[in-house]
Amino acid sequence: MASGGSTMAGGDWRGMDRATLSRAYDNSGAVPGSGAVMAALRERSAAVRATRSGELDIPYGAGARQRFDLFRCGRPGAPLLAFIHGGYWQRNDKGGFSALAEGPLARGLDVAMIGYTLCPAATMTALAAEIPAALTALRAHAAPPRLVVSGWSAGGHLAALAMACPDVDAGLAISGIFDLAPIRRTVLDDALHLTAEEVAALSPIRHLPGQAGPLTVAYGANELPELCRQSQVYQAAWAGTGLPGDLLPLPGDDHFTVLDQMIRPDGALTEAALRLATG
Repeated sequence: MASGGSTMAGGDWRGMDRATLSRAYDNSGAVPGSGAVMAALRERSAAVRATRSGELDIPYGAGARQRFDLFRCGRPGAPLLAFIHGGYWQRNDKGGFSALAEGPLARGLDVAMIGYTLCPAATMTALAAEIPAALTALRAHAAPPRLVVSGWSAGGHLAALAMACPDVDAGLAISGIFDLAPIRRTVLDDALHLTAEEVAALSPIRHLPGQAGPLTVAYGANELPELCRQSQVYQAAWAGTGLPGDLLPLPGDDHFTVLDQMIRPDGALTEAALRLATG
């Protein structure tokens, strides 16, 4: 991989103290009612799992969370969207995001929801290594003609890292973290225990692939400034090396309402996934 660190612009976060920087990344605190939004998403996802047939909890490793769920749209030879859930690498599970399969399934895509070991039970290094293993297993199990990796928040970070995987044809990173350096200086690191070496090795902006399929970097225009900046700077670095892709700001959406853009068959994220899946 070619290093992309030289393209990274400095940000105001460098001058923030720990408390201020922690607030700058506190998505839940920034959005009143976010807990209720996530609870509703979990409830809707449980209904999807109960009513829609799928292959659930297929193992790709020995760990309890090293499982994926696969939902088929019913169209033979459909492309596959592989989604990685968020929760700042330490919360949530794949089952709570099953509702996000609704939009892509309605548009003719198969959808997989990837689980992974959470921090601090796993280091960030070990966690990040689970995603390529999951994608390799998905490619072998589902045999899709085209695989799009996607993820939200922490999952956006993991999806961006996965763009270097040979099993990936395209990517959709939503509201992601692409430079871990600020995270290491927030309260989030109390569970993550990031090392300087992990920040260097696992920040997507510091390791842009020499070549890759198209990547759409999406975010809600009403998100916290640091989240917007992370997406903008990363996509600029990606495009600056000549890699294919685009930036997709979503007007009116915050860190949580942005998810509805994939739940809806006509949502902007569903449309983006379809474009990437059909090449």
